[in-house]
Amino acid sequence: MRALRRGMLVLAFVAGGFAPAAWSQQAPEGPVQTPILTIDQDRLFEGTLWGQRVADRVAAASSALAAENRRIEADLTAEERALTDARATLPAEEFRKLADAFDARVTDFRRTQDGKARAIARIRDAERQAFFKAALPVMAEVLRGHGAIAVLDNRAIFLAADAIDATDEMIARIDAEIGAGADVPVPDETE
Repeated sequence: MRALRRGMLVLAFVAGGFAPAAWSQQAPEGPVQTPILTIDQDRLFEGTLWGQRVADRVAAASSALAAENRRIEADLTAEERALTDARATLPAEEFRKLADAFDARVTDFRRTQDGKARAIARIRDAERQAFFKAALPVMAEVLRGHGAIAVLDNRAIFLAADAIDATDEMIARIDAEIGAGADVPVPDETE
């Protein structure tokens, strides 16, 4: 049933003179006057100076965490090797206490490092929220400039003319008006 409705929609567009081949033609000069615009939200965020700054911030934090993880892993491996070597010379009870303490440190390091990885993931989410909040007035100006009443995510659209995609225009306007933004503080996981 759904496929039939989609097929009928495509036929209605083609019958109405909106053949897909015509959609890829150059858009007229100036903003296309249309009631609906589309954007690619991911490309909008990632394509702006703000999104690029965030990508760099996340990459730097991820790289630092990976280096820290490698250092901790090397330290723990050396400590485990020393503990294994000492096993033959230590009384069983003393070795058990040292082994339990080592296991507790490993568990604590793992929990701490996992928390740091989650904090890095939250950077992107917090930055994305702040970006769209800051970009909303610029997006509204673009909407008004096109005489549009709505902007839809292109993932929610089955079929649309290229001329109503305002992603590139919004990227340029957002970069010009709000730039890269400043680092957004990431809320603590417990907040």
